[in-house]
Amino acid sequence: MKFNKNWLFVLLTMALSFALAACGSSDKDVKESSTESKGSDSTIENLTIGLKSDVGPLNIYTGNLDWLTDMVYDKLFSPSPYVDEPTPWLAESATQIDEDTWEVVVRDGIKWHDGEDFTAEDVKFTYEYYRDGPANRHTHHVSDVPKIDEINIQEDGKTLTFECGYACPSLKIITFADLPILPKHIWGNVENPRKYADLAIGTGPYKLTEYVADRHYVLEANVDYFMGEPTVKKLTLPIIPDATAMFNALKSGQIDVSSRTVPAELISTFSSDDNFKLASATNLSIVQFGLNYEIAPFSNEVFRQAMSLSIDRQAIVDTVLLGQSRAGEKGYPHPDSPWTNPELSTPYDVTKANSLLDELGYKDTNGDGFRETPDGQALSISIKVSAGEPIYVRVAELMVEQFKAVGLSLNAATLDPTTYSAHISEDNFETYVSLIGPHGVADPDQFVQSHSASYLWTAGLPYPEMDAIIADWKAASTIEDRKLIAFDMQTLYNNQPTAIALYYPDEVYAYNAVKYDGYVESLGYGIINKFSFLPEATQKAASTTAPVIIE
Repeated sequence: MKFNKNWLFVLLTMALSFALAACGSSDKDVKESSTESKGSDSTIENLTIGLKSDVGPLNIYTGNLDWLTDMVYDKLFSPSPYVDEPTPWLAESATQIDEDTWEVVVRDGIKWHDGEDFTAEDVKFTYEYYRDGPANRHTHHVSDVPKIDEINIQEDGKTLTFECGYACPSLKIITFADLPILPKHIWGNVENPRKYADLAIGTGPYKLTEYVADRHYVLEANVDYFMGEPTVKKLTLPIIPDATAMFNALKSGQIDVSSRTVPAELISTFSSDDNFKLASATNLSIVQFGLNYEIAPFSNEVFRQAMSLSIDRQAIVDTVLLGQSRAGEKGYPHPDSPWTNPELSTPYDVTKANSLLDELGYKDTNGDGFRETPDGQALSISIKVSAGEPIYVRVAELMVEQFKAVGLSLNAATLDPTTYSAHISEDNFETYVSLIGPHGVADPDQFVQSHSASYLWTAGLPYPEMDAIIADWKAASTIEDRKLIAFDMQTLYNNQPTAIALYYPDEVYAYNAVKYDGYVESLGYGIINKFSFLPEATQKAASTTAPVIIE
């Protein structure tokens, strides 16, 4: 498996936003929270948010945490590609002219954080910079899926025309809702974006005013924000990598909310304290079992199918996660994405798995209880997992036991986080356990892109069935046609997966409700998102919802 290093970077940074902590709702009653509790958009001086990782000065070419980037940068539409109909943001409107042409009108009167005017030139520059420059987490939405060939500004100076290389019916609701806009007057002079180290300048509700590596971030409210003055004047984000230290800091009042979700074993600790609330948010990430499909036996699609059939996903949830996640029985992509086939199924069927392995010639010829390869060689499969994710380690260990039921010998290889990342990036693995976030498993364009990005598949490797479906997808000129074709693509993939969905982790956030109780959920971003700190009218316009509060 040629695991592209650019894709690894994307995978790991996406996972930062949705770090697994085996969290979920308790068996107590739940109720809807009300955003009224913050008191008619009253403001507070400072809120402290514990951050688990350092992602640099918010240069999206070297480190990206979607919700944090979104605090500083804006997009043409908001909040994300994970809702049915995003809201105009930096854009006033977007109109499809024909199957491969869109017209966008941008807003007047918006300023960059350094006081310069935001204009259509910034939009044109950003999209061309993404398309023609080095790859980052966003660039494929311009250079490949979809492919934007030409961008022109009309005579009025605020209207842009986007010409796609093939039909692009979802440009408004996917691409325009995903790409942060950069200031041309700054980035136009940056030849190597990966070496740019200045603090990010955006148009968003918060200005990044201080960053100390491995220590903290400070964000100050953009009081002139075009969508309303933020309700918190300053956000301080100390970096606390250790989970135990993070929750100790929350309990002791050193931080007001943790961006790391609460593990099941700590739910009662916070639910018993009257100062805290626990908010459950809809998750759009998947903990997956990745297979190196470029080497035997995983290069055989029937073997991959047999492995998927051998995994009791519900047992993983019940045993390791104490029932506080959903079993990955609907496979990949995430079932809560509006773009996912609701009929997907990845069943647990040991009988069928054994039958498929028998047909492939994998048999126990020496009577030791484990199958050998068709040519009689011993078969032992390694699952690589990061020691920094103890829950994943337990998941891998349980899978080792489960695969014994089909005669496959697996072993869990626990590596320190740095070594683990290096092994994945260097293609040094047979299988692995990891988390992938919303951009990977809720964005329909990314699902297509992943089949040429050395993640779900590698460009150039034969895959005629998938290639044919993708060709039909690119030719489709309506969203509904695209969606139906994507459903077929997803069905094919889940029948012979290269990354097997194990479970859909629940997210529970703990926060000091006495200090601040204005959080809202933005699908895919949890409750730590910029809309939690914007006026209620803005929240409603951006498709946010009140989080579910665990009693």
